[in-house]
Amino acid sequence: MKQIVPVLPGENVATLLSGMARTGFQGRTLGESMEIWREMLADPECTIFFGLSGAMIPAGMQRCLVEMVKRHYVDVIVSTGANIFHDSCEHLGIHHYHGHHTVDDGKLYEKGIDRIYDVFAFENEFRTVDRRIATWSESIAPFRGSSREFIRRFGEWLAKEKPEYESLTSACVKEGVPIFIPALADSSIGIGLLIARRRGFDIDIDQIADADEITTRVEEAAKTGVIYVGGGVPKNFIQQTQVIGSIHEKDLGGHAYAIQFTTDSPQWGGLSGCTFEEAISWGKESRTSRQVQVYVDATIALPLVISALVASGAERVKLRHGQKKRIYRQGIN
Repeated sequence: MKQIVPVLPGENVATLLSGMARTGFQGRTLGESMEIWREMLADPECTIFFGLSGAMIPAGMQRCLVEMVKRHYVDVIVSTGANIFHDSCEHLGIHHYHGHHTVDDGKLYEKGIDRIYDVFAFENEFRTVDRRIATWSESIAPFRGSSREFIRRFGEWLAKEKPEYESLTSACVKEGVPIFIPALADSSIGIGLLIARRRGFDIDIDQIADADEITTRVEEAAKTGVIYVGGGVPKNFIQQTQVIGSIHEKDLGGHAYAIQFTTDSPQWGGLSGCTFEEAISWGKESRTSRQVQVYVDATIALPLVISALVASGAERVKLRHGQKKRIYRQGIN
């Protein structure tokens, strides 16, 4: 039995979260998430996969994510297409604005304003970016490859187009952090590529190559850790690598570390609320994994936890490449 220690308010956010880890409820799990993330960063064998869903860029999380990448707090990102689209909009000077969640949406439609809860944006500006994506993609046609390769080239173009700006996508290219978008067609990037295809240009995103590439990274890692913002496709895409490995007779033992920031509950049966304990039954998480799920709005968690990592002086140790010391086989304890 460890005694609850009342948290002491202070100026240092790292000290605050460390103190919160000794309290109760979701304050405790938020503090524990920072501690587990620090353990991943200090583990030279751990490759860190980051799943990004929800409208994080429109909500103002871009700089947090850029700083996360520049400090190499993660190694691989799997994102929704929407986040990377909104990220590219900001890079190209198309912005999001303070709005309100109680408003006449019919009037917003008449004015050409899109609403994301309490964030507004201009539909016509988004469409200009759709067309710019289409025009740029035509310049690399014919293209067939994974979303990772496509987004790498896209990030290079963004950096050249607007070198005075920085985005998550351009930062990932610069720092060598791959971005996978396994449902790329389900976004305005996909809309832009459809425009190009209807104009007769051959653009083909190979999503099976995505699954193969990211699973190979998991198979080749000595150990893996996962961090999920929300759930959805990014979460499952990373989780299923363990299943794919087992199908190919490489039961990898599950992820060794796991963190999720979510507002979803498990009793509805959806993956976004699925617990890491449930994932153990699939072999997606290790029975001995260091894990925590924080039931919190990610726009609260990300700034606090990443700021705490920075304030605590957390640094990524040099990653030691190498195969897992032990390969598990199905049906064998």
